[in-house]
Amino acid sequence: MKNQQSKSYLQKTGFLCHSHKDRELAIGLQQWLKEQGMDLYIDWQDASMPETPDATTASRIRSVIRGADVFLFLATKDSMTSRWCPWELGFADGVKRDEQIAIIATRDASGNYYGNEYLQLYRRIDQNSAGNSLSWYQKGSQLPQSLRSF
Repeated sequence: MKNQQSKSYLQKTGFLCHSHKDRELAIGLQQWLKEQGMDLYIDWQDASMPETPDATTASRIRSVIRGADVFLFLATKDSMTSRWCPWELGFADGVKRDEQIAIIATRDASGNYYGNEYLQLYRRIDQNSAGNSLSWYQKGSQLPQSLRSF
């Protein structure tokens, strides 16, 4: 959501809800989605954010969530225990349609699956059955769809 020119060039804009501890995952996802035609906002890349989170942080996050085409929740061990992530998801749930929200569920090295709690409510982005790329799934569906059609 850098500017209107960026939005018209890239088909969609997204807000990434994630733990800052998952920085590498966030960057990788941002790059991959950019290749798919989505401009993904990551709060710690925003120079207008205050150094220490405060009311300005919350206000800016609300504004960006409202303006984004989609809201993506990167469900990891750290985001599931974050103070900010549940607040962001709750806010998005109140201002976005269900089809504008997706959960990106992850598994850790031990096979623990994060994001189960939310998978039934929203679309999800996950590895396709071949395991070679990400796809999105309608809530309750096991049929993968291209992220370009998200």
